[in-house]
Amino acid sequence: MEMTLMIRTLFIIIWIILATLIFGMFAVLFSFFDKTGNLSHIIARLWAKGILFASRIKVNVRGLSHINPSGFFIYMANHQSNFDIPVLMACLPVQFRWLAKAELFDIPFFGYVIRRSGYISIDRSNPKSALKSLKKAAEIIKTGTSVCIFPEGTRSHDGHIGSFKKGGIRLAIDSGVSIIPVVIHGTWPIMPKNRLRIRPGNVTVKILPPVETSAYTRKEANILQNRIREIIFDSFESMEKVKSVC
Repeated sequence: MEMTLMIRTLFIIIWIILATLIFGMFAVLFSFFDKTGNLSHIIARLWAKGILFASRIKVNVRGLSHINPSGFFIYMANHQSNFDIPVLMACLPVQFRWLAKAELFDIPFFGYVIRRSGYISIDRSNPKSALKSLKKAAEIIKTGTSVCIFPEGTRSHDGHIGSFKKGGIRLAIDSGVSIIPVVIHGTWPIMPKNRLRIRPGNVTVKILPPVETSAYTRKEANILQNRIREIIFDSFESMEKVKSVC
């Protein structure tokens, strides 16, 4: 059983590498003809769907009615696994850009692809660089670009919701854009942090109603931070209870 899982994991990793190279080249190519990054995002969605198909991961999406296709938002999701990224890429039927840590932009080829695709770099190496990155990101969002953030900053160690960082909350307040909380449930058993095993599984993505940020100031960032975390935490825990009963 363990050997079968290892072989399957190796196959999926090889497929992910090949898919990233192939779809990445197309994304870069299209970026020269479309500076908005919209075509590159469509390519990325195909990449994500291919990974989920190869990994035998089925996703059930709830709450799509909470998204206004003509609006732009900051999507904030809990972070369970490496598969959270392809899950959101494949299942959120809107244009958005990732808010990614600066180190990812230094990865050969991959960094070039995400830069050409319009992803936003956040440099957390020191407070001044982080503040400058957030200001730049706020200006990009104000032009009408939705972004997606993992406010925990890293993947969960135990499958539960961790603490939230203030960067994304401050960005939402500075840009005045509504936050759409997104709950991801089921990716942690598929590939937990620090474990090189990929299992098939079912994932639920629950999109919750938008939370207005215009009434909050930077001094009230903690209040908004706690509110968003509570919304995501409560919804996630309710899904955990249903799972335990079943």
